[in-house]
Amino acid sequence: MKTNATAVSKQKPDTKQNGLHSVLLYVTQHWQLYVIFLLPALALTLVFKYIPMGGILIAFQRYNPIRGILGSEWVGFKYFERFLSSPDFLAYLGNTLKLSIYGLLWGFPMPILLAFLLNRIERTGLKKKIQLVLYMPNFISVIVLCGIVRILLSVTGPINLLLGTQINFMTMPEAFRTIYIASGIWQGAGWASIMYTAALSNASQELKEAALIDGANIFQQIKAVEWPAIKDMVIIQFILQAGNIMSIGFEKAYALQTDLNMRTSEIIATYVYKKGLLDGDYSFSTAVGLFNTVINVILLLAVNKIVAKMNDGKGL
Repeated sequence: MKTNATAVSKQKPDTKQNGLHSVLLYVTQHWQLYVIFLLPALALTLVFKYIPMGGILIAFQRYNPIRGILGSEWVGFKYFERFLSSPDFLAYLGNTLKLSIYGLLWGFPMPILLAFLLNRIERTGLKKKIQLVLYMPNFISVIVLCGIVRILLSVTGPINLLLGTQINFMTMPEAFRTIYIASGIWQGAGWASIMYTAALSNASQELKEAALIDGANIFQQIKAVEWPAIKDMVIIQFILQAGNIMSIGFEKAYALQTDLNMRTSEIIATYVYKKGLLDGDYSFSTAVGLFNTVINVILLLAVNKIVAKMNDGKGL
């Protein structure tokens, strides 16, 4: 018996080595196929992802477009110090964090709740029609969405007509965050619920039927049967979204921005856009953008560690 076990244990490494050798042999014999199919993707990745990373050096230089990156004067952390010592730094950072955190707290649970609600609909035709209505806003561009929001909230818009008021919501700094977050939920919650709805379809129907027989209510069914089916996906999505707290695109904030709501609508992304493209201060805007990216990476790693500790070592 021992001899047979030893022979089997010796055969396993040999089998793995033979399999690896076969794969390498196949790749070397058909390398042209791999070059044809992989080269375009690698070229696009290098050109549009890795080569532009060299532009980070601009943040440490007094960049001159004529001299280029190699010929510009090196100034070190001058522009980082300028941004951090700016009187507006805390205001821009606070606006960015508030908009992101509030958006995460209100927006993240919505797709999950929608998925749970859609999963309770048993009529396939009705479920598909509701899903179609929920998914449609995702295909509206950000600028068109902002135009719709401006029309709805204008002084003569439907909201004011319904309330019987003449309030210009777009000029109210205290209303900007609510408008931004609510419009984002309306646009993206339905589309984001797709992955959770798909995961819920894998939930055990036998357990669900057993829970119904035992007299479990809706919340108990969700807790015992449906939640375990999407738990890992929820954790991954939460880590990714929490790690991107500082990554708010400037398009929507800039499109909803007015001169009167700047107190809450001016975030780091819009500040970088204005300084870099409108004012031509390339080095300073690059430094601010790099600062934003570094904070994002730190947050992503921190959230991943925290969630992993709270979830028995399971993170990204």
